[in-house]
Amino acid sequence: MARRPTKGPVSVTVDEAAIKERVRAFLSQNDPAATAPPDFLRARFDAGLAWVHFPEGLGGVGARRELQAVVEAELAGTPQIDVGKMAIGLGMAAPTILAFGTEEQKKRFLRPLWTGEEIWCQLFSEPGAGSDLATLATRAVREGDEWVVDGQKVWTSGAHHARWAIMVARTDPDVPKHRGMTYFVCDMHAPGVEVRPLRQITGEAEFNEVFLTGVRLPDDLRLGEVGDGWRVAQTTLMNERVAIGGSPARRGGGVVGVVADTWRERPELRTHDLHQRLLHLWVEAEVTRLAGVRLREQLAVGTPGPEGSGMKLAFARLNQALSGLEVEMLREEGLLYDDWSFRRSETVDFFGRGPGYRYLRAKGNSIEGGTSEILRNIIAERVLGLPSEPRADKNVPWKDLPR
Repeated sequence: MARRPTKGPVSVTVDEAAIKERVRAFLSQNDPAATAPPDFLRARFDAGLAWVHFPEGLGGVGARRELQAVVEAELAGTPQIDVGKMAIGLGMAAPTILAFGTEEQKKRFLRPLWTGEEIWCQLFSEPGAGSDLATLATRAVREGDEWVVDGQKVWTSGAHHARWAIMVARTDPDVPKHRGMTYFVCDMHAPGVEVRPLRQITGEAEFNEVFLTGVRLPDDLRLGEVGDGWRVAQTTLMNERVAIGGSPARRGGGVVGVVADTWRERPELRTHDLHQRLLHLWVEAEVTRLAGVRLREQLAVGTPGPEGSGMKLAFARLNQALSGLEVEMLREEGLLYDDWSFRRSETVDFFGRGPGYRYLRAKGNSIEGGTSEILRNIIAERVLGLPSEPRADKNVPWKDLPR
C-alpha cells in the first residue's frame, strides 16, 4: 500500500475568538479541579486543543499554528504535559507521523504521545554514523509481514523510559547510502531491545546506547515507503532543529537572562571586559530571538525547512558562550559543581541547576540534533545556494563503502 506524505493541515476559518470559545466550552465540561490530570489531558486532545494546527480528530482543529499560544494562555493553571520528558515525541515523532503515517498510525500514536502516556525516543545515530547519518549500518531484513532488526544505536536520549522510538534502518545494502534506508516505529519493549546508560560529562546518564538483536517489528510499524527512509528522516531532522533552537523565548529570557541576573545582583564581579562581552552576547541573543519569531511565522504557513539549522547553530553557540562567560564571571565560585554522582536524568535542566552544570551541559548543544559543522554545510548549500562539497561516495552502493 502506497504511503505518501500527507500535506500539512489546511487552515480553516478559526480565529482567536473561536478558539477562546472552544476553550470555554471545554472547561465547562471538564473542571480541572475535579478531573484527574490524565483524563483532563485526554479530553483536551479530543477537544482539538493539543496542537490546534493539527487536523480535527488528531488533537487539533486545522487552525493557524500561532493560535496555540492563545490556548496555552487560556488553560494556564490547568494540568499540563511534561514538555521536557516528552520533547522527542512532541517535536520530532508527532510531525513525522502526521506527514507520513497511515490514518491508523496517526490514531494509534498521536493521542498517547501528546498526553505523555507513551514516551518516545530517537534511534538514529550509531557509533559509526553520527554526522553522516546516511552511512548507518543497523539492518532490517523482511520476513513475511515482519522486519528483523539488528544493530546498535547511540546517544539515545530518554531510551530508559521510552515506550516507542522513531528509527531508521538499512533495508537495501546494494544501493547508494541515501536510497537504501527505511523508517520504522520501534517497540522499545520488544524482545531483543537492550538499553545501556552512557555517563556524560555532567556525571549523569541522560542518554543511552541501544542494542537491537533480532528485534521483530510488524510491517504496520513502518512509516513511509520501503527505501524512502532518508526522505522521511529529513522531516524528523528539520523539526528536531527547530525544536532545539527555535523555541519561543521572551526578550532577555534563556541563558542570557540568567547571566544578566548574576551581573545585576553581583556588582563585585563586574569588569569592563566582562561588561562588553555580555552586551555583545545580549545583542546576539536578541537577534537570534527575533530570527526565531520570523521562523515560527514561516512555520505557520508550511513545514520546517533548512532554515531551522541556522537557529539550532546559533542556539548552540550562544549557550556555550554565555555559560562560559558566567563561569568566568563567578571566578572560583563558578568552578563548583552541585553533584558528580552517577544517576539517571529525566530531562535537561538549564535553569534549575548551577552554572557548573550549565557550562558542562552546553558542550553537548553543538553535537545533539546535528553537529554544528554539518549544520554549516546545510546552511551553505540549501539556504545560501553555495556549491556542495565533493562527495565521492554519492553513487557508490553502501556495501562497497569503506568502514
